Amino acid sequence: MKETSIVRQFIVDHFLFGEAGTVENTTPLFESGLLDSTGILDVVAFIEKQWGIRVADEELVPDNFSDLEKIGMYLRRKVGSEEPCAESQGSAI
Repeated sequence: MKETSIVRQFIVDHFLFGEAGTVENTTPLFESGLLDSTGILDVVAFIEKQWGIRVADEELVPDNFSDLEKIGMYLRRKVGSEEPCAESQGSAI
């Protein structure tokens, strides 16, 4: 869960200007309006720098990035395996 907390804090600091509000692990980041397509690129850049990984284009799918819980699961798999975590299934984010 540490990964989720770190990403949550980044989102709060950069998109909510320090006002945490109701950002829960399962809050839909796009449908709720917290992030847009540019915002997710900022989050991905942060994740790549913070964890020293590369997020492949085909990994930018809702299964990996639609909410904080999924981002946390993605990071645990990615950092643990260094392999792509989800194949492109459907539309990219």
